[in-house]
Amino acid sequence: LKCCGGADGFIDWNNNIYFNCSENNPSRERCGVPYSCCRPVDDGSLIINTQCGYDTTDKSSAEVSDRIYTVGCISQLVKFVNSNLYLIGGVSLGIAVLQILGIFLARILHTQIDEQKTRFENSKQQNQYMSRF
Repeated sequence: LKCCGGADGFIDWNNNIYFNCSENNPSRERCGVPYSCCRPVDDGSLIINTQCGYDTTDKSSAEVSDRIYTVGCISQLVKFVNSNLYLIGGVSLGIAVLQILGIFLARILHTQIDEQKTRFENSKQQNQYMSRF
């Protein structure tokens, strides 16, 4: 989704104990974001520097936008859902139809099993009745 963080973007990583910018955080990842927030190289093929997110949350969005994604993942997810609403609805409807079909077939199987049990019980009773004579 080309995003980083939650609602407030990359700044949300300040809430994480490993990435926050507090003075008592000894981690090397202090004031940073994870590798998943890094932007790929110009050709878009790969990310060469896995430490590109270090020392970013204490800077402004404009200063780090060339190295990491600054937009929050919640807003990106909302955009994705809105732009693919018909596809998501179609897939959901298809899954629902398959589930209903499965329930219908299971009910038919249950009915057939009950009929077989009834036939067996009836034939068992007839055999007991016939054995008396």
